[in-house]
Amino acid sequence: MRLPLQISAAKNYFFGLATSGAIMMGGLFYFNPDDQDPDVPNSLETVKYSEPEKRILNEFDPNALTDNEWKNLGFSERQVATILKYKNVVGGKFTSKEQLKKCYSISEEKFAELEPYILLPEKSSSTSYRGFKSYPSQNGGNYQYKTFEKKTLKIPGKFNPDHFSTYDFVKIGFTENQANSIIKYRNYLGGSFISKEKFKDCFIISEENYRKMEPYLLLPQKTPENFEVKNSYATKKADKPNFSYESFDPNLTDLEGWRKLGFSEKQAQVIINYRDRNLKGSFKNLEDIARCFVISEEKFEEMKPFIVLNPENFKTTSTFKNSNSVAAKTADPDIKTDFSKIDVNQITFNQLLEFGFDEKSAAMMLSYRKKLGGFANRQQIVDTYDIDKNLAQKLIETAHLDVSKIAKYTLADAPEEWLKTHPYFKYSADKIIYHRITVRDDKKIWKLLKTKPEYEARMRLYLR
Repeated sequence: MRLPLQISAAKNYFFGLATSGAIMMGGLFYFNPDDQDPDVPNSLETVKYSEPEKRILNEFDPNALTDNEWKNLGFSERQVATILKYKNVVGGKFTSKEQLKKCYSISEEKFAELEPYILLPEKSSSTSYRGFKSYPSQNGGNYQYKTFEKKTLKIPGKFNPDHFSTYDFVKIGFTENQANSIIKYRNYLGGSFISKEKFKDCFIISEENYRKMEPYLLLPQKTPENFEVKNSYATKKADKPNFSYESFDPNLTDLEGWRKLGFSEKQAQVIINYRDRNLKGSFKNLEDIARCFVISEEKFEEMKPFIVLNPENFKTTSTFKNSNSVAAKTADPDIKTDFSKIDVNQITFNQLLEFGFDEKSAAMMLSYRKKLGGFANRQQIVDTYDIDKNLAQKLIETAHLDVSKIAKYTLADAPEEWLKTHPYFKYSADKIIYHRITVRDDKKIWKLLKTKPEYEARMRLYLR
């Protein structure tokens, strides 16, 4: 039984082998290389890559190359654009190989290949200070930056600086401002530099520049021993008018009196304002007078022996307040204001003085009230800048506050001028005006503004 089974298995094996062989032969005939398309390369052949073309390099000046000439040197369009931008950054001109090498678009290998042909010095021959000149932006425009460069002097030959004008100094390498300063220094000396020593003393002329000019200067080396500066500056002090001082009390001196002491009308008014406002009406000691900024130390020393400070002429604080609130009290000293019936939004300057505020605080409160268009709550009164907080607290506890007459608007219809001048709205005015062109709903405008909650709360005090 086993023998017939083995013969059957052998038949199947040989039959399968023959079938596989026939398939393989058919494949070989079908894919015959002799019939292959000539345009298709043989996969068994070795592919030979063409070596990059060897470029013939000649000497060149990188400052004179065009875009195409940079490309001919082997750079891509993007690399060329970067090189030209870098050229603009350094001031529009490459000054040395060292500077060109710093351009990151030029690799070490590429620079080593080009270096022998670059017509530039190894390093810059002169120190230069350069900033951005013109840097292209993405939108096609240019960001303009000022370029600063330390100029080297170009001296044509021997010259006498006494005969030079501003133009002549600019021509040899100084800036216009420097040239003007040199001319002013020459005028200070009396119209002549006198000697090389005096010329060197001009602070505009550096040591380096002086060393370059010194061999060409047609001036004596030393300054004469008897030389003295004779000009309007030196004699200015002697031209001051002399005053015959007499004893005076600065607390009784009026505008005309200060003018007779040698002060201008403006200076005299400053002294009186300083005395009446800062010192509450009186100079108490000599230090008070010396501290007034329009009175120089020299002037104070001249006046000092003649100053008489009589204590009887000192004004006390209460006297000073009374003198400044004459309209409030002297008209009828028996009438006193009942502040419980006063509306803080209607209170007057004189009433604030009567309540106890000084002139400055009263003015500050009324000014702030006017800017707001009226106080909307009592806390605003206390928060007024530079006033007595305790006195303000006492005022709001005594007087009442009527807010019914305050003008209120919506964000959509508030006048532009009101938005731009109101202390609470002026910083958001432009945004409000812009958004309400397309949005007329206040709720949507608030969402677009995205203001801080505390700012929104203040603004809502003046909105309907």
